[in-house]
Amino acid sequence: MNVTKTTLIAFVIAAMPPAALAQTPDSTSTPRIDKRQANQEKRIDKGVQSGQLNKKETARLEKGQEHVQKAENKAMADGKMTKKERDHIEHMQDQQSKQIYREKHDKQTAK
Repeated sequence: MNVTKTTLIAFVIAAMPPAALAQTPDSTSTPRIDKRQANQEKRIDKGVQSGQLNKKETARLEKGQEHVQKAENKAMADGKMTKKERDHIEHMQDQQSKQIYREKHDKQTAK
């Protein structure tokens, strides 16, 4: 299933004309932000599975992810995202990424 999904996504991207892949400063979609959000969610999930994150840490990190998602939704409410909004959300993601690292590498573990 996962291989099929990846193959389908690769096919769709390959079929797109280059102009459709180009991002403008006021883009109407946020693939880079979305991809990074998904990656950070995976990092949290792996931390839970490995026991590096306890329930409290996981809840705090999930809340941070929700905060970033709300900011993205708010920025996209008018149908486009400005450079300033994008920079702000990417800064929020940087902070969240650092927090994920700190929580996963502290001395607390799941019981």
